[in-house]
Amino acid sequence: MSSVDEIMPSGDKMKKTVCWISEMIQAHPEKTRQQIISEAEIRFDLSPKECDFIDRNLRDDVSGCR
Repeated sequence: MSSVDEIMPSGDKMKKTVCWISEMIQAHPEKTRQQIISEAEIRFDLSPKECDFIDRNLRDDVSGCR
């Protein structure tokens, strides 16, 4: 049985990553969502598990951060 950590990574780094992606999508409409996500994965030094989470959950829509 999978633990919650395996399904959804937690932490401040992930929150910052999601917020950055959201801001970049709004600020750079000329870039594709995948280009921005790929840049975020490098910029925030995400692990393979974190990259997978971002790819699966943010590929289509990102809401603004608060």
